[in-house]
Order: sequence, then structure tokens, then C-alpha cells
Amino acid sequence: MKYLSEEQNKCFVGTGELNKAGDSLAVFLDKYDPDKYQNPCNTVDTLVFTKEDSQVKRILLIKRGNHPCIGLWACPGGFVEFKENLYDAALRELQEETGLHDIEAEQLKSYGDYDRDPRTRIITTAFVALIDEGSQKAQAGDDAREAGWFDISDELVNKTEDKSLVKEEWLCRLSNADKNINICARVEVTYRKGILKDRTYKVVNGDGLAADHAAIILEGYHHVKEALNA
Repeated sequence: MKYLSEEQNKCFVGTGELNKAGDSLAVFLDKYDPDKYQNPCNTVDTLVFTKEDSQVKRILLIKRGNHPCIGLWACPGGFVEFKENLYDAALRELQEETGLHDIEAEQLKSYGDYDRDPRTRIITTAFVALIDEGSQKAQAGDDAREAGWFDISDELVNKTEDKSLVKEEWLCRLSNADKNINICARVEVTYRKGILKDRTYKVVNGDGLAADHAAIILEGYHHVKEALNA
């Protein structure tokens, strides 16, 4: 299989020795069949938050115009092209679905539960961006039916812990007065007490948000709030 150029492949020759089958890297790549095993698909989602007076104010969401989760609100995003970096894909999909451009973002996390999408095995990488309130207007495009800015807030409603694990239950509230929409998603957050927290966000009730996007939104919101308060 020819994926990269011969010049690019020079970075991967290692010590230059042959493998157990007696193959060089070039021969190994000629024989390599990427379709021998099932491959997951990769998508990107971008959470664009606005800030005002050093406070997170709103988040940009799109209403899905196609299956799955048709008619539900979600983060703008889509599939990564075969030879496209994740960051570039995130900004491309953001512009295609909302019209936002000249945005700087950073990678938040990858979400890969095997049952998070009914189409196939899809792993998404989420990015977060923070812009000034009112600095950009959004307009739905591509397969987004609508786009809108939602006020966002959270509330910790329950917390339990044992010797090693902390479990929290959060409400993530999203509202758009112009569209008369009020969403109150419930998300469970668990993490270890040790140095490595392994913090996990899981949707209990999405309340109008697509798939696992309530968890992604709340985790991104917490990340941005922490960054602003650092």
C-alpha cells in the first residue's frame, strides 16, 4: 500500500534492518493491507465559547439536519478527511457548518465509547475555542439545519465518594431566548482521588442534545472556566 511518499517513508525505517519475514520497510508497506481489520472512523467537534468580563457566557450549537440524532442540538463538527490533520478538520467543519472563521482552538479530549454512534465505530476529538462575546455571527450551513448561541451554566447537585473514587452529578443548562429553548442536561462525572484523576463525563439525560454531546459540552465548559480562572 502506498500511503506516504518514499521521501516521507524515510522517517520510519528505524535501524534499517529486516523484520522476521525478511522484509524491508518498503516491501512491508507494499504488502500491508489496511482493510484486513475493521477501522474506526474519526470525527472532530468544536466547542466555541464566548467570554465577557472574564466570564464564560455562551456556546455555539447547531441543530442536526440529518440522522443520527436529527433535530437535536450538537457541537459543530464532522468527519476528518483521509489526509487532513485533526486541527485543520475541526476548523474546516466549524466554518462549513456555522460560518465562523479565523478561530484559534486547542484540543480538549477524544471520546471513543464503541456505542456512541449507530453508524459505525466513530471516535471524535473535541476542540475548544474562546472568543469575545459578539465578535462573530453564526449562520447554519452544510448539514446543519440551524445555528445558535446558547447561554450556558452548570450546577453541582450531588456528590459522593469512597476511599478512591469521587462521583458527582451536574446539571448543564443551555438557553436561547430568541428560539425559546431551554435545555437542562444531567451529566455524571467520576474521577479518582490520586494524582492521575482519569476524569470521565457520562450523559445521564441529554435533554435535547445529540448523543454524548452533553458530556462533551460540560467537560469543555469546565476546561475553559478553569483556564480563565488560572
